[in-house]
Amino acid sequence: MTLHPALARVTDRIIERSKDTRRRYLDLVAMQAERGVNRGMLGCANLAHGFAASGEDKPAIRDGQAMNIGIVTAYNDMLSAHQPYARYPEAMKIYAREAGATAQVAGGVPAMCDGVTQGQDGMELSLFSRDNIAMGTVIGLSHGMFDGAALLGICDKIVPGLLIGALRFGHLPTILIPAGPMPSGLANKEKQRVRQLYAEGKVGRDALLEAEAASYHGAGTCTFYGTANSNQMMMEVMGLHMPGAAFVNPGTKLRTELTRAAVHRLAQIGRHGDDWRPLGHCVDEKAIVNACVGLLATGGSTNHAIHLPAIARAAGVQIDWQDLDELSAAVPLVARVYPNGSGDVNHFQAAGGMGFVIRELINAGLLHRDIMTVAGSDLGDYGREPKLVDDQLIWQDAPAQSLDDNMLRTPANPFQPDGGMRLVTGNLGRATFKTSAVDKERWTIEAPARVFDSQEAVQAAFKAGELDHDVVVVVRFQGPRANGMPELHKLTPPLGVLQDKGFKVALVTDGRMSGASGKVPAAIHCTPEALGGGPLAKVHDGDVIRLCGHDGRLELLVPAATLAARAPAAPPVPHDATGRELFAMMRLGADGAERGASAMLGAAGL
Repeated sequence: MTLHPALARVTDRIIERSKDTRRRYLDLVAMQAERGVNRGMLGCANLAHGFAASGEDKPAIRDGQAMNIGIVTAYNDMLSAHQPYARYPEAMKIYAREAGATAQVAGGVPAMCDGVTQGQDGMELSLFSRDNIAMGTVIGLSHGMFDGAALLGICDKIVPGLLIGALRFGHLPTILIPAGPMPSGLANKEKQRVRQLYAEGKVGRDALLEAEAASYHGAGTCTFYGTANSNQMMMEVMGLHMPGAAFVNPGTKLRTELTRAAVHRLAQIGRHGDDWRPLGHCVDEKAIVNACVGLLATGGSTNHAIHLPAIARAAGVQIDWQDLDELSAAVPLVARVYPNGSGDVNHFQAAGGMGFVIRELINAGLLHRDIMTVAGSDLGDYGREPKLVDDQLIWQDAPAQSLDDNMLRTPANPFQPDGGMRLVTGNLGRATFKTSAVDKERWTIEAPARVFDSQEAVQAAFKAGELDHDVVVVVRFQGPRANGMPELHKLTPPLGVLQDKGFKVALVTDGRMSGASGKVPAAIHCTPEALGGGPLAKVHDGDVIRLCGHDGRLELLVPAATLAARAPAAPPVPHDATGRELFAMMRLGADGAERGASAMLGAAGL
């Protein structure tokens, strides 16, 4: 199938733009492969420290004849998605021995749950935990003991952080190993209904907690299509999982066999074999474009408008929101997973899942098939799905047709003709508008502004009845340099209530919302952020704002001279809580959202 012209055009532009940075990155990969630290270079004392506690694997690690896999794990048992990882390293060491290899835990990294920290002080640490995870990954792999890496992580900042860190060791073959989503619980529409009733004061906390506990009820990833599940989708379309690994439930025989297969495959793609597949060559310009396409085609999380530029920079690839916008105009929406639809990721998997999506997008010329994947010849291997036949893992063709047309469709018969993630620009800066989550009649909102400096202030105004009118809610000083760019997910229920009352409502913010957001028109990630004099700092109550997803505009309808004469508002007084003060360096040096909102990458000259 001929590549879609928009995909070809954007890819060529990214390749040209990234020419110098990608060359420098590949030079780093080659240098580390030839002269970087490895077990063969370690002195006797260094090496002895590295294998001292390795038990029955000690002779193989000591002799250096077997591939040694470094496991970087984000395990904790507070985070439901990562709780299954507790026994993974123990099992993976056995799988490695089966393949004539060894494995050691290279290090552990933190794993925040944004579901727990929503609306709390801890959310101000969330985005920068990605950089912390990247640095932790680098520290683990820096020992030079490893010939490959297995990354255990699933959720929001965790997969991007693991990948960014591992890319600095791009000469190592690397596979990401998921643990799968929890089984479906309370229907998502019912959960949303109870949340809005609580926001209106019509049900109490007990009813709300009962609904939430019925939704998030066991081990595994949350089942809505938020950032965690968008991560897993992207790892599939980039060829960094075993094919079809993303959405198989924890605790199943199939899940176990996919993990075994990943470890066996790592043992096969090391540098000293005949099928070397280093991470730095797998993650190239085409793989990054594939991640963008997958995000758009499935209605994935807006958080990746920040994470994808950061991941790309770690591999020497330069992308921006214009690239995403042009791809969005060409890539049809082929999946509707809650909050963009009624079913969750388990229903998506049952309808055909990633195998169906990847095969159909390749056939439509909307994915680069010719990328280096960890699993096989090219991305075509990912158009299949894993099955157990007589307890043996095999891959079969994905269903010829969608098994649920309300959940999953082909590019020839999409839910909508575009990917639904628009760049909106104007005198308020540049922002992301996830149109795929919003009814089309609400893509244009023009209304007076009400300006707030926190989501708590919005909630207070809502409860006081002050927002019962057409309104564009502006929540500013929420950018990376101001307070770490927290998600403002707790705004969704009250703004949804206002919209259901018939008011024209929109949100404009330099903060984040996430893949869990939906329904209410929102221009998010506004850059430049308000702190430092960005235009959001000059908006006054009553100013009329126009947000339009049709023509990609975000305009403050105030004369240019008036706007120029205004002094920016003073930011709120910062507070120290939950260790936020220790992240001051990251806030101070953070890039803008379109660059990935990272202090670490900028300081590294990437």
